[in-house]
Amino acid sequence: MAKQQILHCSFCGRNRDEVKILIAGQDGHICESCVEHAEEIIEQELGLVTTEAKPTQPTTNKLTVKKPIEIKRFLDEYVIGQDDAKKILAVAVYNHYKRLNQKVENDVEIEKSNIIMVGETGTGKTLLAKSIARMLNVPFAIVDATVFTEAGYVGEDVESMLSRLLQACNFDVQAAEKGIVFIDEIDKIARKSDNPSITRDVSGEGVQQGLLKLLEGAEVLVPPQGGRKHPEQKMVKVNTQNILFICGGAFDGVDKIIARRVNTNAIGFNVNKALQDYQHNNLLQFINAVDLKHFGLIPELLGRLPVVTYLNPLDAETLRNILTEPKNALIKQFTRLFDIEGIALSFEPAVFDFMVEKALEYKLGARGLRSICESILTDAMYELPSEKVKAFEVTLEYSMRKFGSSKMSMLKVA
Repeated sequence: MAKQQILHCSFCGRNRDEVKILIAGQDGHICESCVEHAEEIIEQELGLVTTEAKPTQPTTNKLTVKKPIEIKRFLDEYVIGQDDAKKILAVAVYNHYKRLNQKVENDVEIEKSNIIMVGETGTGKTLLAKSIARMLNVPFAIVDATVFTEAGYVGEDVESMLSRLLQACNFDVQAAEKGIVFIDEIDKIARKSDNPSITRDVSGEGVQQGLLKLLEGAEVLVPPQGGRKHPEQKMVKVNTQNILFICGGAFDGVDKIIARRVNTNAIGFNVNKALQDYQHNNLLQFINAVDLKHFGLIPELLGRLPVVTYLNPLDAETLRNILTEPKNALIKQFTRLFDIEGIALSFEPAVFDFMVEKALEYKLGARGLRSICESILTDAMYELPSEKVKAFEVTLEYSMRKFGSSKMSMLKVA
């Protein structure tokens, strides 16, 4: 008796009883899973063909380049203080435009100057990046370094940051190759000791090694949809030679490394005590690449980040200005929230001083101001929309009472 032939999918090899539908062809069969898989491949292939044919966006915006002073003036509308960091960012962005539009003469090729910004939490690193993104005519992407792991491990590969850049310019490869990438929390991938790792450091030194080719400039194969969720997707080749990288991080503890290197203590009758205290409280102004190396960044990576800048810690005056002055100031945001309900919100001037005092006490920077505002106004935002109230004034007594009864007041100050 002849053995009965078992039908199976000619693509994946699964038997008839392992699939729902088996479609017969002239010389074979195909299951419903392979049909869906083939449909995805067709969509991706056709999608890549249509996006690659689009014109490059930056070429139409060459005449709208803003001078460094204009860029800084724009940043001043959103970020209070940090003049040194804003100047360096303005110059870097302006030079990036000039590099893209330059005509190569006498074999002089201008290299890009990637930047690394160091500053305490809440001083405005990410806000600077987002503010620049508002005004740029080149693709801009903000990525978080904490999600990256060494190739082959669970997490995202460093190449996936370029997929964010591709998405920002609708997968126009030529436009993406002239974009800017802001890598936030770069300090989180520092190796845990100053000695080269002899064991696997999945999210530290290995990620830094992976960043080297991106920062220097190389042709990288980028998954358009990012990650490993779509292993069948066609890779897109992106040249990073003209992509400007700006890195930012808090580098918590680097001030102790700087203090060991810089002796700010002086002895004598002519000592300027105020200047000495300022230098001691703002050690980040003395930071250099050597300090970042001791913190845990490898020398090869620092060599590709030639510009090192810092953000000043926020004092009481700066925090008070942050509350009221910028275009998107915190008080303006809450006033708008109440205005939508038809309620005119106002504050006693002493309330601002109280908020600043608590923000300095808990050492949370500008982000702490929002937490303090929320703890003071939560009850008002909960109750007033249901009441017929046309105006509401926040007094100092009300602020102290509401903040004192909140969970945030129970935080321990280090």
